[in-house]
Amino acid sequence: MKNSIAILLVLAFGFFLVHILQLYHTQETLNKTATYYNTNTPAEVGAANVVTAIVVTYRGLDTLGEVTVLFLTAMILGYILRQGGKEKVTKNNTSEILITAANVLIPGSIVLGVYVFINGHLTPGGGFQGGAIIGTAITLMILANPMRTIREGLLHMVESISGFFYVLIGLAGLLFAGGFLDNRILPLGTLGDLFSAGAIPLIYSLIGLKVGTEISSIIANINETGNNTVKL
Repeated sequence: MKNSIAILLVLAFGFFLVHILQLYHTQETLNKTATYYNTNTPAEVGAANVVTAIVVTYRGLDTLGEVTVLFLTAMILGYILRQGGKEKVTKNNTSEILITAANVLIPGSIVLGVYVFINGHLTPGGGFQGGAIIGTAITLMILANPMRTIREGLLHMVESISGFFYVLIGLAGLLFAGGFLDNRILPLGTLGDLFSAGAIPLIYSLIGLKVGTEISSIIANINETGNNTVKL
């Protein structure tokens, strides 16, 4: 009986999916909203990367909500993980290959992450991507040396400062430009130059630092909990 019901559900889903595929038609033209962004973003915002301009300026409040959710996730996860007991790890079983690879890759990964969020207004990338790369470098560092401790106070300080100035720039847009996180509080410069797109490079640098420190904080908390609960 269970198998029969499962087969009927699969057939019904397949019929529904085929019906949708038959009705699907590729949209060959942009809708009005996308057309407006694609046409006017370079002139209005001064950013060569239209996606970045939309995320940071036109829908900057959404981005603020996203980094807030990530911040709350890091806080809650850290609180939950700290509820376990403590037992110090006194031995490192990491292989020499991983340690050597980490020593080679970590500096370049951090530089790449900084490059990605600084150049987010020119090329694909931005604060979230650059922050994720930095978080990955911290993860590799912990994997190579699980006994290594990270100064969480420093991470929290960088995270707080980044978030504070992010909101401050947003409010400056309300006061001196056209709206929250309006990048025109600074000169737009020349399209395609590094120092262009107004405040977008600064905004994405703050987002990159905030995301990178939040991810690093989560990884540090997980590592600390593992060290406190695993007996060697």
